[in-house]
Amino acid sequence: MSTEAHRQVHGRAHRDGRGRDPTFYPVEKKMGEDSLQTWIVELLRPLIERWYQELGRPRFVGADQFIYYQQFDPSKVVAPDVYVLPGVPPGRRVRSWKVWETGIAPSFALEVVSSDEPYKDYVDAPERYRELGVRELVIFDPDWERSRDRVRWQRYRRLKTRGFVRVETTNVDRIYARVLGCWLRVIGAGDAARVRLATGSAGEALFPTAAEAEQAAREAERAAKEAERAAKEAALERVAALEAQLASVASAKDKGPGAP
Repeated sequence: MSTEAHRQVHGRAHRDGRGRDPTFYPVEKKMGEDSLQTWIVELLRPLIERWYQELGRPRFVGADQFIYYQQFDPSKVVAPDVYVLPGVPPGRRVRSWKVWETGIAPSFALEVVSSDEPYKDYVDAPERYRELGVRELVIFDPDWERSRDRVRWQRYRRLKTRGFVRVETTNVDRIYARVLGCWLRVIGAGDAARVRLATGSAGEALFPTAAEAEQAAREAERAAKEAERAAKEAALERVAALEAQLASVASAKDKGPGAP
């Protein structure tokens, strides 16, 4: 089909809003990814999902899917490293997401700056997320120390009076994500750098991974059993001491007054 024919088909579909959308929307990337970026995402995505479950507000937390935000234009797309879809239950299969089909845009997105194209995430990403309609975007640069022009954390928010603007930059190890209601905190350095969730007034308490929570539960169970065993032993010792005392009193009575 010629370019003009494509334009005519798209124009008719766009005008009447009916029928099948003929636009091709890819569902996967054709490029490689930095392993550090992958490791950060593999740890963080399930942490955010568990965090919402603990809050009693389960929702879909995805990673690296294409999110299209303007029908008939597949160039209007983002692929967040991690994102949250409000009102969408966890476990749903998402190959790609088209905002106009549901009216739901991500409430939160995180981008890990690419080692190959760092300024794509500094310049292009904020504008695309503004168009998408995301409420909060956090950009994390694990290689921020390589240049004076780079920064470890950036946070963008959608404000009533100012629109989608950058509200915070910092090189400290943590930043507060308002939509999530917790801190994002860097643990480790260099190739071992990871992003964790943290709670407390200053992000001092790490939110546990599933493995850490399971280990803590096992340790708590062992401690409870040990405390129960110690309490039983103490009770038995008290009973034995009381029985010995009663036996001594009984023996003294049996011997009677003046007994040697």
